[in-house]
Amino acid sequence: MISINKVDQLYGGTQILWELDLDIVPGSITCIMGRNGVGKTTLLKAIMGLLPIKSGEITMDGQALNKQSAEKRAYSGIGYVPQGRDIFPMLTVEENLRIGLPVRSKRTTDSPKDIPEKIFELFPVLKDMLHRRGGDLSGGQQQQLAIGRALVLEPKVLILDEPNEGIQPNIVKQIGDVILKLNKEEGLTVILVEQKLGFARRVGKEFRLMEKGRVVASDKMENLDDSLIKQYLAV
Repeated sequence: MISINKVDQLYGGTQILWELDLDIVPGSITCIMGRNGVGKTTLLKAIMGLLPIKSGEITMDGQALNKQSAEKRAYSGIGYVPQGRDIFPMLTVEENLRIGLPVRSKRTTDSPKDIPEKIFELFPVLKDMLHRRGGDLSGGQQQQLAIGRALVLEPKVLILDEPNEGIQPNIVKQIGDVILKLNKEEGLTVILVEQKLGFARRVGKEFRLMEKGRVVASDKMENLDDSLIKQYLAV
């Protein structure tokens, strides 16, 4: 599905990623984990084309992504929910969701003119607040909107960067339920950067631990033991 080979990335003259290797298999829920500053968000931005890489290769289904613009990567079937949500605060919920429709129309034969009803089935609050401005929503509602906007694309891969940061527990549970539902029923591949160990263990099928810009441990989630947690996650 997605393969990252020997990727180096520099940011402001400082090297963040060092010959990073990572493979994401179709239908997986892979949690990227590690302490602050190890390069997790940089990795996601490199996958999305929001940060250039110095060397190496990023491919999806055998096609080189690192030669494509960020816009074209969305056409490849990647939905991205950045840290901090990045919704458009002055646009309504409906307008935020409609942003993804032109991308969807270029990459699928199923190209509805209206927002897919599935989005409102997953996040009913968005239908109730369709005409409210995004900036007027609570933090949890904004996160639901950000995820819904990514799902409008009908992505093959959904990338989420700390989706539960600053979110109330009932919304955290709902987000976890949505991830599991889409993975089980639609085979959606999920890449998730997550600091909350309990959430990662609940939804994740696999983990990748990062340190100093490299992936240093990879395995099934049930094999994330106390020794790995102490070595790479404990503060």
